[in-house]
Amino acid sequence: MDAYILLSIAAIAVLLLLSAFFSGSETALTAASRAQMHSLQKAGNRRAVLVGRLTRRRDRLIGALLIGNNLVNILASALATGVLITIFGDAGVAVATVVMTTLVLIFAEVLPKTYAIYNPNRFALTVAPVVSPLVTLLGPVIRVVQLIVALTLRLFGIRIEGRGRLVSPFEELRGAVDLHTREGRMVKSDRDMLGGVLDLPDVQVSDIMVHRSNMVMIDANQPNARIIEAAFDSPYTRVPLWRDNPENIVGILHAKDLLRAIRKHPTDHAEIDVVGLSRAPWFVPETTTLIEQLNAFRERREHFALVVDEYGALMGLVTLEDILEEIVGEIVDEHDEIVAEAVRQQPDGSLIVDGTVTLRDLNRFCDWDLPDEEAATIAGLVIHEARRIPDVGERFVFHGMRFEVMRRHRNQITTLKITIVGEQ
Repeated sequence: MDAYILLSIAAIAVLLLLSAFFSGSETALTAASRAQMHSLQKAGNRRAVLVGRLTRRRDRLIGALLIGNNLVNILASALATGVLITIFGDAGVAVATVVMTTLVLIFAEVLPKTYAIYNPNRFALTVAPVVSPLVTLLGPVIRVVQLIVALTLRLFGIRIEGRGRLVSPFEELRGAVDLHTREGRMVKSDRDMLGGVLDLPDVQVSDIMVHRSNMVMIDANQPNARIIEAAFDSPYTRVPLWRDNPENIVGILHAKDLLRAIRKHPTDHAEIDVVGLSRAPWFVPETTTLIEQLNAFRERREHFALVVDEYGALMGLVTLEDILEEIVGEIVDEHDEIVAEAVRQQPDGSLIVDGTVTLRDLNRFCDWDLPDEEAATIAGLVIHEARRIPDVGERFVFHGMRFEVMRRHRNQITTLKITIVGEQ
């Protein structure tokens, strides 16, 4: 009888180890980083290939591990009950329940899963060669179990076939970036840069374009001397030319083309055909997304496009640099004019903000979440919420902030003071 008890205890210990293996494997293989496994697969790591193959069919993987885990747990409990009944009689059932629940909970569930959750990639690579043949071996049993589960759920009107992803890959990446930033493993500038890349398919050129009221343009009807002087005074290498009406853009004058023409006619600038030098304007709809416009810039080898609305009216312009700034932040070269900061922190914690600051830039700068569906700029948001053009000195409270109009030029709000006041 003593030999029977000793063999049973040894078998229970082995079964508990197997249970720990199944529990830890389930946690590690479901928590393993898909990105890291993909990198290891490209590097030729065979175990990473096995992990990738297993995680592609998570239903089969979890089914096999649960079957194995339940089998060994039930068998271990049965052996423990037999041994303890032999020792304690009828009271052995209660003792076996307490002992096995404690052992399974601590050593077969919590301990292996805790280790696996802190070392998922290493654990997954270690157990993959053992789990892979197990999943293959239990394949027929898994299919039967899945069929029973599907039929049972269908009785309650639940269908699991054809269920798509609940979250898009872009949202998964954005969530991962935000999570790493919140945990301190990524700096804000890197978060903003990656977020800018992920936002390219969702942002339209109308959200980042230079509005036509701020565009630098030259009247092509002027004498050549005036046009050349205006082009040289401009801080930009590409300047739109208009004739008769600012809406009538006849060409885009490039500084390099103008300089080549001046070199050919160094003394008599009147012979230069400025409009003939200019390049044909390229018009794009304001609803074009940034990723579409970026690809169009690359295909056409262009850096400059004019933005029009659905009626063909000129709305503004967008450049390749504008799109890049959505990713890397403001780019200032040696020829850019140095202007006062558009967002200025005040000693009392408030912000003085130019009305032309876009909501996207303000949200990224301050880590806010002001809505940008109805307006592109902070001034536009205030006008939208107020349902009118407010006067200087008026204050509004919405989205947990107080907005005070500091300056206004005609119908345009030029300066605002923003103070956080909490939820209202």
